[in-house]
Amino acid sequence: MYELLVWAGAALSVVGLAGLIWSVVRVASAKRQKLADEELRAVIQGVLPYNLGALFLSVIGLMLVMLGLTLGA
Repeated sequence: MYELLVWAGAALSVVGLAGLIWSVVRVASAKRQKLADEELRAVIQGVLPYNLGALFLSVIGLMLVMLGLTLGA
C-alpha cells in the first residue's frame, strides 16, 4: 500500500516538474521574441497560475513520497 503512495507521489512530482519546465520555456521564449513590456507582462501573468499549480503538484507529490517512505519503513 505504501509503495503505491510513493509511486503516486513520484508521478505527481514528475507532472509538476514538467509544468515548471513548460512555464520556464514559455517565459523564455516570450523574452526571446523581444515583446513590448506590457505584452511580456501579460505573458508572465498568464503563465503564473500554471507555474504555481505545477509547484503545488510537485510539493504535494514529494510530501506523498515522504509520507509513504516514513509509514512504510
